[in-house]
Amino acid sequence: MTDRRSVAALRTPLGTTVPGNRWDLLDGVEAAAVSVSVVVPYYRQQSQLTMVLAALERQDFPRDRLEVIVADDGSPEPPRVECALPVTVVRQEDRGFRAAAARNLGAAAATGDVLCFLDADTVPEPGYVRALARLPSSVPDALTVGRRRHADLTALGRLPAPGDPLLDEPGWLVDAYRGSRDLLDADDRSYRHVISAVMCCRRTFFDEIGGFDESFTAYGGEDWELAHRAWLAGAVLAHVPAAVAWHDGPDWAGRPDDRRRDAKNGEAMSLAPLITDPTARRHGVRYAVPDVTAVVHSEGHTAASLLVTVGSVLRHGDVTVWVDGAEASSFVATWGIDDPRVRIGLPDAAETTRSRFAVEVRGRAVFGEKAFALLAEVEAGGSVLCTLPDGAAVTHATWRARRRARRWASALGVDEDAALAMLFGTHSVDGDAVDVTTGPLRPDLSW
Repeated sequence: MTDRRSVAALRTPLGTTVPGNRWDLLDGVEAAAVSVSVVVPYYRQQSQLTMVLAALERQDFPRDRLEVIVADDGSPEPPRVECALPVTVVRQEDRGFRAAAARNLGAAAATGDVLCFLDADTVPEPGYVRALARLPSSVPDALTVGRRRHADLTALGRLPAPGDPLLDEPGWLVDAYRGSRDLLDADDRSYRHVISAVMCCRRTFFDEIGGFDESFTAYGGEDWELAHRAWLAGAVLAHVPAAVAWHDGPDWAGRPDDRRRDAKNGEAMSLAPLITDPTARRHGVRYAVPDVTAVVHSEGHTAASLLVTVGSVLRHGDVTVWVDGAEASSFVATWGIDDPRVRIGLPDAAETTRSRFAVEVRGRAVFGEKAFALLAEVEAGGSVLCTLPDGAAVTHATWRARRRARRWASALGVDEDAALAMLFGTHSVDGDAVDVTTGPLRPDLSW
């Protein structure tokens, strides 16, 4: 197999992109001159918000390119905002905890090129905005997360100084960032290491992926869901340890066990239908959006051969098969198929937004027991073309790779397939290498 990925950042009139998740290729590159909107969701946190606004006044980012949007989640009294920076306050009705909706409301009122999300109880150090916005300023589909540290800021009345007592930094995040080299080695589970209290991205990318999911109406989960959706849209993920903000109080792990357990269970139940990562779906329940979206083209098939091909795909777990082409309807009618995993036509937007893998089948291909696992191992980020006898072919790709290639193809001056090769790599293998064959699967069904 041949890896054709570039080892350089790709600069275009629309901005810069990188192969894979190689944000390190832009280390030392000066940030583009952009405007930044700091979006702060708020609910009855006046003393903490006052500290946040004072800290934003001390940022080393140009003041004429910085604004603050305070998104009030229905506080009984509106927030007081005394600040040397331009501040806009937007409010929504109090219908319970709606941080996701508040952030969307703030983003809608923002005028900056880059959105920097910062919780109202999380106070940034002076270099926070500059550090966190650097990568999204140049890479339009970058998603960065800062370093959230913890202290009793209410007691201190200021940011910590050397010698002040500090609260523990979440060990699970510290270990995750160290183990992934600050998310340079990000994978399908790295969404769990993006937290909205210290998150940043371009406004255009935020709008493209649809912002926060407002169905989240309890503490936690909305940032993981957005980060997972962003990753599948081709986001470049990066942890920026130099972007430090101090949370007033302990991490969630330092709170009472009963509250934490109930909240985490609720969060898991909210995430499972939306995140196709198998580790988020460990209970054997099937959800509307599958992990794998397969398209089987009916050209060259009989109803019997389609049954063999489609059936061999369906055995591979969390998958939906779309049968496309002139023979699709007759196939379903001939075999009396009443299976929600088999659909006619092409995948809808919900699946392409949330599924991890895309499989396209042309001709009479049969997937063996190990086929999907082997295809995924060949190139988790890019595309694999498996050529078979009699003109059959199987293409296996991640939606992450396809969607970023689609976004950048025009700017790179190439078609989508060429963009995919430049950004993630493409590989060709034979059927034996990935457990895909042609021919009848069972003796009682002929081609």
